[in-house]
Amino acid sequence: MKKVCIAAVGKVKENYLRDGISEYAKRLSRFCDFSVRECEENPRQDVESEGKALLLATEGAYNILTDRGGEEVSSERLAEILKDALTRADKVNFVIGSSRGVSGKVRERADKVISFGRATYPHMLFRLMLCEQIYRAFAINANLPYHK
Repeated sequence: MKKVCIAAVGKVKENYLRDGISEYAKRLSRFCDFSVRECEENPRQDVESEGKALLLATEGAYNILTDRGGEEVSSERLAEILKDALTRADKVNFVIGSSRGVSGKVRERADKVISFGRATYPHMLFRLMLCEQIYRAFAINANLPYHK
């Protein structure tokens, strides 16, 4: 089974967000081996230090960086990107940096850089939104009625 992981800086503290992420993880289990890997966030560190942890978490996979400066994607386009990524690799990582962004090395490792628009979202809420969009992408690719 293909693996899909969200590699992100910081830990989700709010129960309602953890519950939502768990719900989508359960739904995704029919399509892939889904996980979330949390890298330690330290406000006193710079993006280079956080980047080292992200680089370790994303080795040996197809990496999709989420960044406001990336290609703006619709749900349908994300489905295409995910489908293509899964043909190229057994593991796909979606990478979320901290509120300060990501290091140049993390950006260089990215196989694709995408954006969900120009709006700024709280990082932990965005993690839940990304889970939903990954599920929606699988549903689109499987021709399920979830995406209307």
